[in-house]
Amino acid sequence: MSKLILIPTPIGNLDDITYRAVKNLKDADLILCEDTRRTLKLLNHLQIKKSLRSYHKFNEHDLVENIVERILSGEKVALVSDAGTPGISDPGYLIVSKCIENDIEVECLPGPTALIPALVISGLPSEKFAFEGFLPIKKGRKTRLEFLSNESRTMIFYESPHKIIKTITDFKTYFGGDRKISVSKEISKIFESTTRGTIDDILSSFENIKPKGEYVIVVGGTK
Repeated sequence: MSKLILIPTPIGNLDDITYRAVKNLKDADLILCEDTRRTLKLLNHLQIKKSLRSYHKFNEHDLVENIVERILSGEKVALVSDAGTPGISDPGYLIVSKCIENDIEVECLPGPTALIPALVISGLPSEKFAFEGFLPIKKGRKTRLEFLSNESRTMIFYESPHKIIKTITDFKTYFGGDRKISVSKEISKIFESTTRGTIDDILSSFENIKPKGEYVIVVGGTK
């Protein structure tokens, strides 16, 4: 049956793959992935052999029409990201919207994502939250932080090890050093850890540590 199916993949621990994910990867005629090398490692682990096609933010506009045509012709196409759920800080929105425009069935399986575990273990209010993903690097960063300084909901951000200290320093500038924060890294991996405290506390914890791994930052909202 022709459709687009978004399949979440493990964010670190390969045991987090679901039975439904494996079944649908096996059933797909084509698997779209950010990095074919990373997806091939996962497929080899699962003993699945399928046709792969690189699909990422730099080529999605060039490829999307052809992919839609393939689905309309009867193919089942799966979209995966390097880790986590497609469309969450990864490609997904464009092809989903194009499929909807063409009355193509779109399905997304439940599965791994870093933001929910980080939120739940943060100790901060989780009934309402705002997911911000990666902040703008330059243009729009100041404006966004000024806007978020009045956000009452818990906020969730993604950040790389190269920018984590700068981002938390910016949080101190716009949110204040006494704002509660939780920083999780390498979720589901061997060196997973979470540090909680105020923004000042977290900045102090980085003084003698070189940041490594991928981070999820959870920040308490304004009161």
